[in-house]
Order: sequence, then structure tokens, then C-alpha cells
Amino acid sequence: MADGQDASALVEDFRARRRSPVEELDATLERIAREDPAVNAFRLVDAERAREAAARSEERWVRGEPAGLLDGVPVAIKDVLLTRGWPTLRGSRAIDPGRPWDVDAPSVAALAAHGAVAVGKTTTPEFGWKGVTDGPLDGITRNPWDPARTAGGSSGGSAAALAAGMVALALGTDGGGSIRIPCGFCGLPGIKPTYGRVPAWPASPFGALAHVGPMARSVRDVALLLDVLSEPDRRDWTALEPPTVPFRDPAGEVTGLRIAFSPALGYASVDPEVAALVARAAQRLESLGAHVEEVDPGFPDPRATFETLWFAGAAKVVADLGDPPPAGLDPGLVRVAVRGSAITALDYLRALQARDALGLRMSEFHASWDLLVTPTLPIPAFEAGADVPAGAEDPDWTGWTPFTFPFNLTQQPAGTVPCGFTSAGLPVGLQVVGPRYGDALVLRAMAAYEAAHPERVVATG
Repeated sequence: MADGQDASALVEDFRARRRSPVEELDATLERIAREDPAVNAFRLVDAERAREAAARSEERWVRGEPAGLLDGVPVAIKDVLLTRGWPTLRGSRAIDPGRPWDVDAPSVAALAAHGAVAVGKTTTPEFGWKGVTDGPLDGITRNPWDPARTAGGSSGGSAAALAAGMVALALGTDGGGSIRIPCGFCGLPGIKPTYGRVPAWPASPFGALAHVGPMARSVRDVALLLDVLSEPDRRDWTALEPPTVPFRDPAGEVTGLRIAFSPALGYASVDPEVAALVARAAQRLESLGAHVEEVDPGFPDPRATFETLWFAGAAKVVADLGDPPPAGLDPGLVRVAVRGSAITALDYLRALQARDALGLRMSEFHASWDLLVTPTLPIPAFEAGADVPAGAEDPDWTGWTPFTFPFNLTQQPAGTVPCGFTSAGLPVGLQVVGPRYGDALVLRAMAAYEAAHPERVVATG
């Protein structure tokens, strides 16, 4: 596979016998060996197991009996998702790798059912608690566009693997932006689907903030992977019914859509270069036939609400490790867990009430507006190894992610698509937010923008 070829094209090549899954896997492993030392995207690569899976896929293609939509396509799995036969350490030394690992999470099981070739597990900060990817187990994951910069997080390993051209598809999770943040920093498309669209099990300690979703190098592949991940799984009792119409091959048409453009959500501070690129992207959507108007959705900064729920989840994570917790945890995780442990049941219930109000506000907003677009992030990628940009007085990752976490609270679908580069060559993303269950509409707008204004998404080659 040439850097930049997508999974959909690979499947077409396998079907036409222009390429074999074994050949593709060999090329994938070569790219990982070449590119990963510079960015540290993978915690684990299992070449032997992947070769066995690729050989089985090749036999199916020879018989003309592919297993599913992704038969033979190499895929990376974020190391918070249970994977049979591989330790799921969640970026932490506190988890015993020697315990039994004999079950797949629903998303991983769906990949296997569709014949995808899992090549390994990607890095994450400890328990996925923050918006960058570094921690005591895996070290620092770096941005392929500039290895001195962060890849973002918490799905930073998956994003770095994609942006460096190592794989075409990867799984991510998103509890406050953890798909959209690294996709934004690394110049990739990705989507946090409507809550429940992708079955998840076991339940996240961060509760209904956490979503599982697809990451890729084209919107077409994001949609294809979302079709696979939407397979039903009875272990998630909150999951939605499978979609009746496939997401794949989104129409890419925005003519007549009512799109609200909010450059700051009414409260955020945005880097001027980022602001200019996102404003240009909004104008481009209008040139494609949408009605675009600058308007804020009209809610105050919900950071305190989000942090009450998120820090309480962090407190549960640490409490479940034992009393006292093991030494060597990420100090930032310990700090927010201490804050979370002081949250009372009444505090938590008030945060849920505030969340309900925000969800209602956005439901009413979408009665007038089909979509909302914003910057994905207010800044370009900053120094690797830091939780916050240099000079920031705010110690928390929520201080520099004002556009992502609100829509985890509301459980709406929210995607990101590349919309340009800063003068330093760093990617910038446009966030596209839809009403609950409007995943196909979000993908449609992302596909339209990408088709009209494609950006380079592979940082090598």
C-alpha cells in the first residue's frame, strides 16, 4: 500500500486480486518498523498473529468468500479496548499483564467478524484520563507532522499510527475529545458517534461520557469503519439499534443545509491562525451550497459540569486500584482523582442536572440548525510531554479543549475533518456537530468538505 491509500481501496484491490492481504500486511509491518521509532504509536505489535490472520483472509479472498467489509485490512486497536490474547494495560503499570485476556470488547469482536487484521495495540495515557498521550508505561507519543509536538490524546497512538502512514484504520475512544483531539492535532478525520451507536463493554469508569469510534485517513473510511463498529452486541444494554441505512460512501452533499458557525462557542479563546483557517472552512461550506451563519448555540462554558463527572470517574479508577493506590501512577491522574474523591453525591447529581439542561439546549438549537461547526481545537499541537501548552496558568487539559468535551455531555455525534495548516506546518481541524442520531449527516458534511478541499493526511512519504 502506498502511503495515503485508504482501506476502501484496499478492499477493492483484494477483490480484484490486484493485491493480497499477506502482501499488505508485510508492507504494514515494514512501515511500522520504519516509522514507529520516531513517534511511539504502538505499545504492542504481534507480527506472528497478524500474519496468521492475513493468511486466513487471503484464503477467503481466493475462494471468493470474504468474511465482511474489512477482510484483510490491517487495523490498530487503542489499548483501552479488551483484545483476546493481548494484555489491555490502559497505559498503566498497575494492571497485571499476566492475568487472563480471553475476551474481545464489542468493537474488537466486530473487527474480527469482518475479517480485519489486528496488528497491535496503540498507546494511551494512563486510563485515558487526559488530552495528550504520555504516561508511565509507554512514554511519550509524538506527532508525525513534528515529533517535538504532542499527538494529542487520549487516542494519540492511533492518530500517530494513521498520520505516519502505518495503518489505514484505527479504533479510538472519546470521553472528552479523545478521538477529535488527536485527529485535529494530527490532521485526520474521525468521529465520536452518538452515544450508544457503537456498543461498548465493559462500561467505562467515566460513565456515559465515554464513546468508542472510528479513526482513519479519509472520511469514506471513517464511515466504513463506523458501519462495522455499529454491529449489535448484547453486552451493552445501552446500545442503539443497528442503523437501517449504511454509513459507508456518504453522499458528500451540503446544499440547503442550515449550518451554524460558532468560532468560539461564546466563551473560548482561539489562536488567530486557527481562527482564520476555521473561518475559511465555514465560508467554503457556504460555497458548496449550505446556508452558513455565524451564531453561537447559547450555553455557558460547561467545564465545571464536565469536570465534576470526569474527575469523579478518575477517582473511581484510582480507588479500584487499591488503598493505598500503587506507586508510580501519573501524578496528574492522582491529582484529579483527589479532587474527584471530594465530590459529593449531591455535587454529582447537580452536574447531571446541568448536563440535562445542556442536552435540552442543544436539542432545541438543532430544531433551527442542521449542523454546528466550530474549531476542533483552539490551538495547534504543542510541546510533546506536557499536559498543557508552555506558559499556561491552567494545569488541566480541559482548559485547552473547550470545543470537544461539551458534546460528550450532550452525547451528540461530533466529527473532525482537516481544514488546513498553520504557517509552522501544523494541522488544524474543523469540528462538525450534529443532533443526536445525526451521525450520517455529520459524515455527509465532512465528506463534502474533504472532497472539495482535500488536505494531505499522511506526514511521511
